Amino acid sequence: MVDEVDVVVVGMGPGGEDVAARLGRAGLSVIGVESRLVGGECPYYACVPTKIMVRAADALAEARRVPELAGSSAVHPDWSPVAARIRDEATTGWNDEIAVRRFESTGGRLVRGVGRITAPGEVTAGEQVLRARRAIVLNPGTEPAVPPIDGLAGTPFWTNREAVSVEEVPASLIVLGGGPVGLEFAQVFARFGCEVTAVEAKPQLLPLAEPEAAEVITDQLAAEGLRVRVGSTVRRVRHDGRFHVSTDGEELTAERLLVATGRRTDLRALGVAAVGLDESARTIAVDERMRAADGVWAVGDVTGHGAFTHTSVYQSRIAAADILGKSSAPADYRAMPSVTFTDPEVATVGLTESQAVAEHQQVRTAISRLPDSTRGFIHKVGNAGLVKLVADAERGVLVGATVVGPSGGEIIGALAVAVHGEVPISRLSEMIFAYPTFHRAIEPALDELAAA
Repeated sequence: MVDEVDVVVVGMGPGGEDVAARLGRAGLSVIGVESRLVGGECPYYACVPTKIMVRAADALAEARRVPELAGSSAVHPDWSPVAARIRDEATTGWNDEIAVRRFESTGGRLVRGVGRITAPGEVTAGEQVLRARRAIVLNPGTEPAVPPIDGLAGTPFWTNREAVSVEEVPASLIVLGGGPVGLEFAQVFARFGCEVTAVEAKPQLLPLAEPEAAEVITDQLAAEGLRVRVGSTVRRVRHDGRFHVSTDGEELTAERLLVATGRRTDLRALGVAAVGLDESARTIAVDERMRAADGVWAVGDVTGHGAFTHTSVYQSRIAAADILGKSSAPADYRAMPSVTFTDPEVATVGLTESQAVAEHQQVRTAISRLPDSTRGFIHKVGNAGLVKLVADAERGVLVGATVVGPSGGEIIGALAVAVHGEVPISRLSEMIFAYPTFHRAIEPALDELAAA
């Protein structure tokens, strides 16, 4: 069976769904190919359900802070409302019927199956051959990357997908991976009474973050009773009803094991060699219009510009415009934001200090500590955090920033505007910051940069 349409979108995650809908509404005939759930990882196994978990865990933590601020409190964790909300409200039982109808309302058609490029302008999904007159758009997303640890394969370990759908919190948990995914789950389950050990092979948690940020979050997790192991390589895993994880210097034991060590895309399975792309690469290189090859565009995690929903949707807007022959601003990732939803939140935009130095910029940095701010004093318990600014000294503009603290993901917005707009530091230092907000912690860091 052969279908010929204007556009075939392989992978209906946030970016694929968005670009397909834009093109459909513009009058093009579009087929979306998806082997899992329309909407992708984000609404079913990542962004949305995990933040529901985080919200619940944060409520428990805040209630436990009452004795230091306002009297007395008794907290009795119960996972059942969290599991029910994820199952019934967020994912509708991991059913994508609503998302499918939303896509089809734009004029698109969905084909279930694994899409593979089999020739230029051609995608095969099962027995169906799909011919694309104008474009193939690739949005394959990623799968959990499971490291080749001796004994791990074949054990009932969790990835984020199993962890999101649990009906009960385990008594104990080992988390492999100290990145955003691993740390969010680690803190959530710990706050619900689970004994948690987080293991990271790199020298710090959040290996891509500023070291000062990693230090704050490490101290906070330790204060909450989590065991943290950094610079720790896992040598083998054994399962006999419980997990036994052997590292360089000790053996850890727990009821459950969560593997959160990164994600991957199988470009060979995607068939990218058929259009001249390197199937052994980790990512697909795209230009500023999301073009990957003649007649092929790619968006999302596979492009290597950040495994974030907001990146994917941002890129889909550019790709759709290019396919339609419309003018749009080229992709610009200088002010790419990201947020790790631990407590405190760790939010970043642009370059870290080490990244800026690697780009041979003349770099100046400044740090303001949240507990030293007026709002930090007022907030008292739970006020750990900082603002770190990274500036290009020669141009006098910010090229990066990190905020750790309550609502850090909201505070970073102001700094994202500054980085994106290349607002001079001298101009930023003249701003009026509302008193007494956490945002005001930006001001002393700006003052330090302006005075240098």
